[in-house]
Amino acid sequence: MDSVRSPEWPVAPLGGVAANSAAARYGMSPGTGPIVGRTGPPPAAPPPYRPPSGTASVPPPGGKPAAPPIPVKILVAGGFGVGKTTTVGAISEIAPLTTEAEMTSAGIGVDDPGARSTKTTTTVAMDFGCVTIDRSLKLYLFGTPGQTRFGFMWDDLARGALGALVVVDSARLDDCFPAIDFFERAGLPFVVGVNAFDGRLALELAEIRWALAIGDHVPLVQFDARDRLSVRDALLVVLDRALDRATRDRRA
Repeated sequence: MDSVRSPEWPVAPLGGVAANSAAARYGMSPGTGPIVGRTGPPPAAPPPYRPPSGTASVPPPGGKPAAPPIPVKILVAGGFGVGKTTTVGAISEIAPLTTEAEMTSAGIGVDDPGARSTKTTTTVAMDFGCVTIDRSLKLYLFGTPGQTRFGFMWDDLARGALGALVVVDSARLDDCFPAIDFFERAGLPFVVGVNAFDGRLALELAEIRWALAIGDHVPLVQFDARDRLSVRDALLVVLDRALDRATRDRRA
């Protein structure tokens, strides 16, 4: 795959990880919102699921212990710098595991973070988080690295996954083609989620679907990687797609 030329990156200032925070990434002024998924755990992480009061002490019928929630593995994939780490950090009910490393001059001309980006770090292995949907279902989220040179990890990360959310920057559609091609070849149900940088898209959703050449059977949604409820809605579409696939396979 041909590399994409990018302008010289500025030298990362001290505290470069903080410079890659959601506030810097999305042009938010300091203090307007939590820094998600970069410099540490969300300051107000949502609590895990707890049964409604009055039901926790009631034994299930037959005296059998309640079954643990079913684990469901979901991938969060996409190109370099599209918001995968932020997506995982925004929804995870635990402090997300991230493997961020400072970018160096060796990546100039190889890794293109985009003209609008102040990104100074990159995921070198994976991101990990989890979220409980209800007492019977728990999602485990694995964020893939975006650079082509880490593509050898994708097969291992995809093993056992039931679906994927492909995160897209509408201003850099070329970066998402490898992820879409990978899941189409793997036969894994996926949803294309267009991350609304600065709260807006560079193209309309219909134009993005045409440019990506994806069929009508592939859901295409707009979401905000910084917003927990927006990420939740996108993941529920992935879950619904995976459930539909499993139902059809069972009937076959």
